[in-house]
Amino acid sequence: MIATAEFLLAAKWVGIATLAFAALAVFGFIFKWGIRFRLVGITGFMGVLTGGLFALGLVPFIHTEIPGAVHFSLIYDNGATQAAIALPPDITESQLDATLRQAAGNLFSNGRLGNASDKLTIRARTIIHPEPGVSQPLYLGQVTRSLSNRDEELNIEIYRQNLAQKS
Repeated sequence: MIATAEFLLAAKWVGIATLAFAALAVFGFIFKWGIRFRLVGITGFMGVLTGGLFALGLVPFIHTEIPGAVHFSLIYDNGATQAAIALPPDITESQLDATLRQAAGNLFSNGRLGNASDKLTIRARTIIHPEPGVSQPLYLGQVTRSLSNRDEELNIEIYRQNLAQKS
């Protein structure tokens, strides 16, 4: 994974290259080179690359890894206060707790919209098959966290009766 410092370093070097192409473009117009307009296009493109790399260097990419968490799929996210993740049906209670903590860390973003509630709720569900040809979603738990404070305590609820039902 690329860190924000690496994006800033890349922006620095691409910015230097942009200035070099800008100087070449100026020399191209002074000496009436045939490629002067191409150099202007290259300089503009390099400027866009520099701006993009700089912007990526400002945004932190933080992915939480909790030991014991299982792989989950994000199946619903309204970009504000609600999200849902899908889990395998054979998950244990300790794995569910770790996975909910990991999902809460990975889905945290200051860019989420907070309307009446400033809490993000992530619900974990699996699909069970009570009889052949029938699929039923089963919610295993949920985690609620602040939309504005990364360090605030997580509120984790595990639905033990549903965990027992899936077996």
